Amino acid sequence: MREVRKKICIWLFDITKMPYANYFKKNEPWNITRTELCHFPIQSLGYALGQFLITNDFHLIPKLERHDAYHVITNYGTTVEEEIALQFFFLGNGKTSLYLFAVITIGFMLLPEYYKNYYTAYLHGKSCNDLYKWSIKALLNTPLHKIQSNLFEQANTSNINV
Repeated sequence: MREVRKKICIWLFDITKMPYANYFKKNEPWNITRTELCHFPIQSLGYALGQFLITNDFHLIPKLERHDAYHVITNYGTTVEEEIALQFFFLGNGKTSLYLFAVITIGFMLLPEYYKNYYTAYLHGKSCNDLYKWSIKALLNTPLHKIQSNLFEQANTSNINV
């Protein structure tokens, strides 16, 4: 039964991602491929993102590119329950959006057995700087370890100086 509930979550994501990107996201697409990302310096977020995309056989979704970078930065995986946990991370991190609230509500209702993971992700997000405010595209050349260490610094690092 759990696998059916997970498939429902995947189906909901698949049918909502493009309308969400087209009608709600106002940012410009990055216009970069995973192959181009792999030409960034080896220690950089860009390179790590390219490797993540290739390893998972993903391609960047225009206007939603930051989402995959968030997986790389936070180390949350791509299973259904980890995708939901990532949204709980961002709830704890201070992000608010209709889509986020829909994902956490539906995800919690369909997969309540992961509530401890969700709560842990929420607390993790509360303990970090406001990642959702950072200009991720501007950080593609930045070493991933610097981004991750700045995420946990006490001071506000909305503008990472590297």
